[in-house]
Formats: sequence, structure tokens, C-alpha cells
Amino acid sequence: MNQIELFLEAISAEKGRSKHTITSYGTDLRQAYDALGDLTRVSGKMLQTYLAGLSKSGERSNSIARKTSAFRQFYKFMNLEKIMRNNPASELELPKKQHILPKYLTVEEIELLISSAGDLRYAKRMRAMLELLYASGLRVSELCELQMSQVLGDKLLVRGKGAKERIVPIHDSAKRALEDYLDIRTDFMKTKNSKHVFPSSSEAGHLTRIAFFKSIKKCAILAGIAPERVSPHVLRHSFASHLLEGGANLRAIQTMLGHEDIATTQIYTHIQPGRLKDAVYEYHPLAKKKND
Repeated sequence: MNQIELFLEAISAEKGRSKHTITSYGTDLRQAYDALGDLTRVSGKMLQTYLAGLSKSGERSNSIARKTSAFRQFYKFMNLEKIMRNNPASELELPKKQHILPKYLTVEEIELLISSAGDLRYAKRMRAMLELLYASGLRVSELCELQMSQVLGDKLLVRGKGAKERIVPIHDSAKRALEDYLDIRTDFMKTKNSKHVFPSSSEAGHLTRIAFFKSIKKCAILAGIAPERVSPHVLRHSFASHLLEGGANLRAIQTMLGHEDIATTQIYTHIQPGRLKDAVYEYHPLAKKKND
């Protein structure tokens, strides 16, 4: 087993490490190996030149930040295991992440999207998934991996990043859609004792993110919405944006989204120009006077 595989196996055993992060680290380190050779023999300058080259070729800063993190974690492990004495990643600086404003749909578009689920083969399942996604702001992995033990009436016990749990309420419409689907849930079960809310014959035992992604694109086309504008994450952004627009507290939205840092949630305050204009006219003393 080479050093990269040894490292990946070690972090796989750590509690709270997401499968996506482990897979990404593996891809990043193997790509670096292909470009630089044995990673235990490179210098800090070589790593810096490698990352700078990726930046010049158009690689996004968020991606480079993740690769930098992969190097840091890898060499930290090499030091702890006494495979290496030096740490070539010790002076690598994380690039500033790009804050791309999240895309979201209008309330009318969301309604059209949910309605279009009725034209799919597995209409009740798809409607339940869309309703839950928009009602609770779940990540797509949280939705697909949801277990029956996590459904608590009008609430969901969500297991998010870092194995952290949060309680998210769901409104009546989403609850009804879920109940309608649960009546036929056994139709999708490969085994009688499936623990998943959305079971399937996949290796994971539940509907995969890719399968759901394809279905949501079909819904977009049926709803007359450009499919490139629709994804599970866009529904999560729409959930947060519409709550904020309706006057919800930013801290409450942070809790429901499972954001560790309020700064992550604050990005939604930058996409409400209409609300900002209304706030000025409603609360600014001179604007108010002029309006009167």
C-alpha cells in the first residue's frame, strides 16, 4: 500500500470525515503524484509552483484551497507516522475562497417544479423529495441518506457534515407529501428491512444523488425552467433566500441549514436587492419623509 492509500485509509477511520472529502483528497493527491512524482520527495517550493500553475490555468480558488488542505493533512499524517521528518506543506497559504452569490428560483418556479413531479413515473416519491428539500433546506446527501428513524412527525433529525445533528421542522404540505409517499415506500424496497426513507436497489441501499439529480432536471424541463438553473443545491439556496425575504431570523436559517459559521449564512443577505430597497424606504428617516 502506497503512502496516499495509507493516508486515505487512516482518515476514513476518523469520525466525522465525509466520504466526499476523502474522495476529493484522494483525487487531489493522485493528480499531484502524476505531476510531481513521489510526494515524500517534493519540496515546499515545488508544491507552491504546482498550485500556482493550477491557478494560472484557470482552476478555481476554492478547488486550490481544497488541494492545499489535502497537502497539509497528508504531510501532517506523514510526520505523525514518522515516515517523513520535514513538512513541505508547512508554509503553504490557503487562497481566499471565491464567494459566488448563490442561485435561487422564485416561489412561482418552485411551485411549478414541484407540480411537474406529477408527470414522472415515480411521482409520489419525487414530489416528497422536492417538498422536503425545499421545506427544510437539506443537502442532497442528507435527503438521499435519510433514515426512517430520523422522521419525527413534523420534524426531521438531520445528520449533517462532521456527524453533527440538527432538528429541522417541516410544514404541512411537505409532511402530507411524505406521508403519501410512505404509503407506497415498500414498492422501492430491495429488502424488507430497509432503514432508508428513499430505498432503492443501488449498492448504497438508497436513491443515489446522481439518480435524484437526473430526475430533478426532468422536472425542470417539464416545468419550462432551464435545466441548468435547477439542482438540489439551488433548492437549498431557494429555501434560505425565501425565508430571509419573508423576514426570518438569520440565526434560525443558520441552524436549519447546519452552517457552523454565521458568515456562511450571511451570503444570503447579499441577494435581496428588493428587500434592501424596501428597508430604506420604510426605515430611513429622509426617505420616509419624502415617501409621505
